[in-house]
Amino acid sequence: MSRKISILGATGSIGLSTLDLVRRAAPGAFDVVALTANSSAEQLGDLALEFGASIVALADPANVKVLEAKLTGSGIEIVTGPEGVIEAANRSADFCMAAIVGAAGLAPTLKAVEQGAHLGLANKECLVCAGSLFTDAVKKSGATLLPVDSEHNAIFQVLETRQPEAVRRIILTASGGPFRTTPYETLKTVTREDALNHPVWSMGAKISIDSATLFNKGLELIEASYLFDRSSAQIDIIIHPQSVVHSMVEYIDGSVLAQLGSPDMRTPIAYALAWPDRMNAPVERLDFAKTTKLEFEAPDETRFPALRLSRAALETGGHAPNIMNAANEIAVEAFLDNRLSYLGIAQTVEATLIAAESAQTLSHSPDSVANVIEIDALARRLAREIIAS
Repeated sequence: MSRKISILGATGSIGLSTLDLVRRAAPGAFDVVALTANSSAEQLGDLALEFGASIVALADPANVKVLEAKLTGSGIEIVTGPEGVIEAANRSADFCMAAIVGAAGLAPTLKAVEQGAHLGLANKECLVCAGSLFTDAVKKSGATLLPVDSEHNAIFQVLETRQPEAVRRIILTASGGPFRTTPYETLKTVTREDALNHPVWSMGAKISIDSATLFNKGLELIEASYLFDRSSAQIDIIIHPQSVVHSMVEYIDGSVLAQLGSPDMRTPIAYALAWPDRMNAPVERLDFAKTTKLEFEAPDETRFPALRLSRAALETGGHAPNIMNAANEIAVEAFLDNRLSYLGIAQTVEATLIAAESAQTLSHSPDSVANVIEIDALARRLAREIIAS
């Protein structure tokens, strides 16, 4: 039977990789129901026509005329704005790929969760910002949460769920990004072009900067805690420049199970898309005769303060991860606009957390989407004020 799928964030790197796999699959294997995008109207229209979507949603309605012209006579329904994205996410599907970047993905992803189907989660912020609010919604709906981040997908594949007490620790791997060996003094003058030049992965601008600062790994630490119900003390981070070992699980008997593969996001996407089966993915195969070196090293928290800040936010709990994430988004935006230095990203996040603590907003736990959005907005305002000053 054909599997009905929706893709939230269809024009981003994860969305396009998902559609690439659908394109290559056996005819009729997948039926694309809904596609959403932020502002890439023409590209969204092309994808909707190619895959025969029933509904498309454009979050930013400024370019809707372009989308309407592209889809004239197709019979494809067009909706716009954040409400339109939520409407598209609410369409019945067997699988939904949640790939909207940032906190904007929370509300539509929660709406997709209500379907109780399989959810491919590529949006870290859903768990970082909403934590138990999100996991409780998943449990209530009976949805199956399938992590798509390569690290969490790797853990999902090798984690023993029948005996959770047998797991000693989870080990997240990180490439170390472009500044793994850069002297700290040099980091004061790095440019946006330097930070965007990731040595292993090809990603969008925001994720590339997060990979340079290692805030992506900090977000993944928090995400792993909620995904796998593990405390901060049970999750370690190790630098692995080759990005061949995607993550590991250590058991109480001393065994360490790892998932390996070429650094290509189509592998974890394929795993989630076909679960509980597997499907062919057109990725480069590992040649162990040529894989002559696998390096591992402890992360330098002086060079990467994001790791310290993220672990502290996880251990503080409440809204701290939400505030940290919002401040990071604002700081990265300012850095990409050349309004903030590279080192200023972590400094802004830390200052925002301190300001929020003074405002006594850290300790409260998120109890609704509206509450998460309210605190997110507060953190963004604080971060902008800190950058401006």
